[in-house]
Amino acid sequence: MGKTIYLIDVTNRDGVQTAKLGLAKLEKTMINFYLNGLGVFQSECGFPTTRHESNYLNANMELAEQGVLKPIILSGWLRAVVADVELAFRLTRVRDLNLSISTSEQMTEGKFQGRKTREDVLQEMVDALRRARELGAGIVGVNAEDASRTDMPFLVRFGRAAKENGADRLRYCDTLGCDNPFSIYERVKQLAAETGMPIELHCHNDLGMAVACSLAGAKGAVDGGVDAYINTCVNGIGERAGNADLLSVVLAVGKSSGFAEKYTLQPGLRLAGIWRLAKYASYAFGVPIPINQPGVGDNAFAHASGIHADGVLKDERNYELYHFEELGRGEPEIIETGRQICVGEYSGIKGFRNVFEKMEIEFQSDDEAREILELVRYANVLKQKPLVADELRFIAQHPRQVKQLLTVTP
Repeated sequence: MGKTIYLIDVTNRDGVQTAKLGLAKLEKTMINFYLNGLGVFQSECGFPTTRHESNYLNANMELAEQGVLKPIILSGWLRAVVADVELAFRLTRVRDLNLSISTSEQMTEGKFQGRKTREDVLQEMVDALRRARELGAGIVGVNAEDASRTDMPFLVRFGRAAKENGADRLRYCDTLGCDNPFSIYERVKQLAAETGMPIELHCHNDLGMAVACSLAGAKGAVDGGVDAYINTCVNGIGERAGNADLLSVVLAVGKSSGFAEKYTLQPGLRLAGIWRLAKYASYAFGVPIPINQPGVGDNAFAHASGIHADGVLKDERNYELYHFEELGRGEPEIIETGRQICVGEYSGIKGFRNVFEKMEIEFQSDDEAREILELVRYANVLKQKPLVADELRFIAQHPRQVKQLLTVTP
């Protein structure tokens, strides 16, 4: 078929919109860092029109230019409104964009309350898209919010208008998670065939089918003759019941019966880093990983039944679909039970240097050490929880960008 399925992770956009949760800017940056290490194609990493995101986004763009966040593409989400496009270009250096607007009759009537017709929706999308192109945008995706409840004739019109005016992709948003694998396959296949546009699948988990719908939608796009892009979130974090889990999607594409033989997942994925990312996201969000979470849950490779234990000890393929080492699991974890020297917002230079020496990080001078200590203090002030070793290393390696993303000016 010659078409490919790519991953666009939206943890730093949809994930952080989850009620009662959130991430500090350093934590969002670390998520991008881990995603890049995995080889994920793109991170929708924030909101270019939200002023408290500006320094974070610009710092991340600097890290991309320096090759630290490469080859991952860092993109921003905004409304399909001309003024928002112009503001995004003024505030940030993000140039790969997703422009979003509601397309269903339900949202046109129930959300816009008569202020916009569906023709207005179509025109606003086109105007915003044209303005983004005039200003020099890179990759531009157009989001059909509530696509799963949008009638197909209008959705096809919307997609064709997007393509004719320079959009690179069309995002099919199952905003309420109401699709099923059968309906989304048929709709996306038709949309792909009639528009010729690569399709993004953005599925929510309100009915527990986000991963299944993402897989079926991607199949529909490829069967319709275009590339597919699946939106994911780490550990399935997301609004309401969550989004499609990153690891589950990768495993489903690569391990489900017969799928990998027919459909190609983007090259360059290095899944051995997913264990670190899942644990970090759990810590940063403050949400424990469910014991039965695919691949990274405590019970994902645990066996109690005598028949299962006997079988897996003879040959793990008897009761394990994939090996834990593929996911970066299996290394022992050391838990300190004696004296601990920690760094925080009130740390002094001696304790700070002791912690970094244990990580084999050396400073050229006391001035350099004090500069990093100051950043570590501020990072702790903003996070209000201890920094993990990877965060401390990141701060020491990229102090200028860290200072920028820690700076918020109301």
